Formats: sequence, C-alpha cells, structure tokens
Amino acid sequence: MLISGRGSNMAALIAAAKQPDYPAKIVLVISNKAGAPGLKIAEAEGIETAVIPHKGFVDRDSFDLAMTVKLERAQADIVCLAGFMRLLSATFCKQWEGRLINVHPALLPAFKGLDTHARALTTGVKIHGATVHFVVPEMDGGPIIAQAAVPVLDNDTEETLGHRVLVQEHRLYPIALSLVAAGAVTIENGRTHCGSIADAGAALVSPAPVEP
Repeated sequence: MLISGRGSNMAALIAAAKQPDYPAKIVLVISNKAGAPGLKIAEAEGIETAVIPHKGFVDRDSFDLAMTVKLERAQADIVCLAGFMRLLSATFCKQWEGRLINVHPALLPAFKGLDTHARALTTGVKIHGATVHFVVPEMDGGPIIAQAAVPVLDNDTEETLGHRVLVQEHRLYPIALSLVAAGAVTIENGRTHCGSIADAGAALVSPAPVEP
C-alpha cells in the first residue's frame, strides 16, 4: 500500500485482511512522507514499512522506480493507493496495470482530482460517494471496480459530507480489493471485466469496520 498521511483506508484494508477467508495479505506499506501517521499504524500491526521521500529524486520516473524495487522485493502482487498524494508516472501505471487500484472520494467520472466534497456542494448534486478504480496514466480515469453512494443533505458541510463518504470508503475498499485479489474483477481492453459468480462470491467478505 502507498500512503502519504493518516492511512485510514490503509487501516480498513489491514482490518479486513485479518479475516481468515480474505484473499489478500498486506506485506508492505510505503510512504513518501517520513512523518505519515499511517506508518505507526502499520508498524503496530507488524507490517513492513518503508519511507521513500519523493523530494530526493530528480524526476517522477526515478521515484516510481524506487517504489517498484521495494514492492518487488516484498513480492507484492497488487498495489493499493490509500491517500497517496502523488501522481504516478505512465511507466509505473503500465507496469502495474490491472494490479494498481485507488479509492477516490467521489462518484467518478464526476469530480476528478481534489476538493471533491466542496465541489459537490457547490455544484448542488444530490448524490455523492466513493469509487474504487484501476489506476491508469490519466488521473482518476481508470476502469471502475466498485462505487458507493451517499445522499447530499441540505445542511451538509464539506466536513459532514466528507465524513459520510469516508465511512463508505472504509466499507468499499476492502470489498473491491477482495474482488481484484480473487480474480473476480480484471481489466480487459481498457474496461472492467467481471469473472464468474463463484469468484465474486468467494471474494465478497464482510470487512471489519474502521472509524474514520
């Protein structure tokens, strides 16, 4: 997993992976920031961590290559972005294509990028939510794996709306990872492909709740 901050979605994935029937194991957490609170959470769970400060590299490709070296040494099969606040190079996205996923706090393709809750309120939409998607070179443009919606209330603020969306992120991300890890959801010809009902049923476990 790649993080930059508190790692609440990372914690949700760690909690889900503790279940004996979960099809994925968390083997490594990488942060581009040495002070990321999520690192302490991972370390407390006995998970290997690494810090790779992006400012120490001459370009994006060099930084991404350093992450790939760490990921391959850990024998990672899937990479989950969990609040990782860096754009990834096209080379990295291509190398991990179909094995690189992200959770975004909006119902893509709406509200790509930052400040999604504020933009949702300004636009006046009545439904907002979260999306887990495969990562491609286009920012927030990869095939969608799963989505969860929340209503936008008349008295919502950016904070209240964001809290409800985060609750759904914590529920959705472990389910989406389980589908990818079990091979129930893949990329084919640039689109999401769903496998057999048996694969999906085996992957759909109930994740442990994590407080935002």
